[in-house]
Amino acid sequence: MEYKTTPLHTSYLLYLYPYIFIMKIIAINKRQNLPKYKQIILSIEISIAEKRLKRGDKLPSVNKVSLEFGISRDTVLLAYDELKKRGIIYAILGKGYYVKSEDFSFEQRIFLLFDELNAFKEDLYNSFLDTINRNAQIDIFFHYFNPEVFKKLIHDNNGNYSKYIIMPTNLVHAASIIKTLPPEDVLILDQTNAELKNYPSVHQNHAKDTFNALESGKNKIKKYKKLILIFSSYKQPIGMREGFTAFCQKHQFHYDISSDFENHEIQTGDLYIIPDDRHLVNVIEQSKRQKLVIGKDFGIISYNDTPLKKVVSEGITTISTDFKEMGRTLAELIINQRKEQIENKSSLIVRGSL
Repeated sequence: MEYKTTPLHTSYLLYLYPYIFIMKIIAINKRQNLPKYKQIILSIEISIAEKRLKRGDKLPSVNKVSLEFGISRDTVLLAYDELKKRGIIYAILGKGYYVKSEDFSFEQRIFLLFDELNAFKEDLYNSFLDTINRNAQIDIFFHYFNPEVFKKLIHDNNGNYSKYIIMPTNLVHAASIIKTLPPEDVLILDQTNAELKNYPSVHQNHAKDTFNALESGKNKIKKYKKLILIFSSYKQPIGMREGFTAFCQKHQFHYDISSDFENHEIQTGDLYIIPDDRHLVNVIEQSKRQKLVIGKDFGIISYNDTPLKKVVSEGITTISTDFKEMGRTLAELIINQRKEQIENKSSLIVRGSL
């Protein structure tokens, strides 16, 4: 019999280290926390879901699996018995175990690693859940831009899930850590880079999005004397700075890039581009202390739209991607087993602050 591979979960079965594999059907990772009998069940479910095992196909024998992986026959029997109870396989006395049904509900286990939780990430998450129709066990984690937390979460959960969805942000060595995971099971979310170009992704092109958004608002922007980007490089995508700089240089705007805003005096005619909402609050509070009117004495462009920004100070102009669309697209990649790199749409939403 010839076994053919398809995209979904192939790496879970073929990834050479630390996996041992048998006939490309069963994979056991001795370092992971998932019990070995459950790993056998998951492997066979994946093989059937990917059409590498079909109805009537014979499974590796209990003895063969036991010898190949150095595990007890009881462990293998426990797995096969569970599959029998679920009507997925059947046994013929003296001959072995065979696939009985390809029609079963395969519940994926998805590892979802966010940088942080906020209003727009919540929109993304809920949209993802709704689109995938909750036919998966989804465990969500947060690294909060901490490289050690990022590394530990991936290390501790390697092999425990059928899909790994990861927001790498700007973390140093993120790519090398991600590459320890089965490569066919990884999707990159929100930010990607050259080191991660081979992974499917739903991401923002921050350099292009920032440049194009500012271009679309150029007629309003040109009334300002100076453009100031408040940019925290450890947290914000580098592309924002690149797009901002390219726009200012192209049109010969006076500009500055500051890492923070604290007790700064706002000058009349300044336009602030503010990715971080904490800095946005600081700028608004300072404008009140100086009795300056947003959109008249100075301007603000924020990032990532939220309902509150529609009503604060006659409305805050934002550069924002569609996070609900990002969640839907992500789910569709998984459902349809597609391996693509997709740029999520972004636009400038003009309100009173510009």
